Amino acid sequence: MSANAARPVPSAADPVTDGRRLRSADSRRRIVEALMQLVEADDLEPSAESVAERAGVGLRSVFRHFKDMEGLRREMNAIVEARLRNVVDHPLPGGTWQERLDALIRRRSEAFETVMPYRRAANAQRHRSDLLKAKSLEMNRVLRAALVGVLPVGIDDDTFDALDLVMSLDSWIRMRTDQGLGPERARRVMSHAVQALLSARPVEPVADGQERPSN
Repeated sequence: MSANAARPVPSAADPVTDGRRLRSADSRRRIVEALMQLVEADDLEPSAESVAERAGVGLRSVFRHFKDMEGLRREMNAIVEARLRNVVDHPLPGGTWQERLDALIRRRSEAFETVMPYRRAANAQRHRSDLLKAKSLEMNRVLRAALVGVLPVGIDDDTFDALDLVMSLDSWIRMRTDQGLGPERARRVMSHAVQALLSARPVEPVADGQERPSN
């Protein structure tokens, strides 16, 4: 019998094979977490070298798991998207549209605070990343659609677009960074701006079945 014939063929349950898979999955997880930690620490354009150092892996390991930094950013973006989708994937409490709008403001404030570092990093890099451009536009559409689902259609287009602006993630970032407002103050300012807009342009009745476009 030959030496090759005597050697057992590794199976899917082989401890060596499973160990390699687990180590590979752990390395990939640490690389993604490292990128996210760097962004959260205000490094808006982390290099592959800094990601590898933070993750405790070699630079070659980064590019063994991800073809390029764009692929790594895609993985991070998927995690951020999942967090933001909690804004629209769960019903809002409240018996009236005004109560649901207030709940949406509170929910957005919490979600925006969580994803703000990643949006800032995306804004810094989007000029050279088709992925980040597309994802930013898509998330804006998702947030706009959530607002459509709360507001009555009797609100005129100018007021709707103004509300969409003041309740946007980019407005939140401006309040938190450029204006230096704390999270609770930023939420109050957003709510105040919303109420001011609604008070200035009362809701007018519309024909049954009319719907506002989401984009």
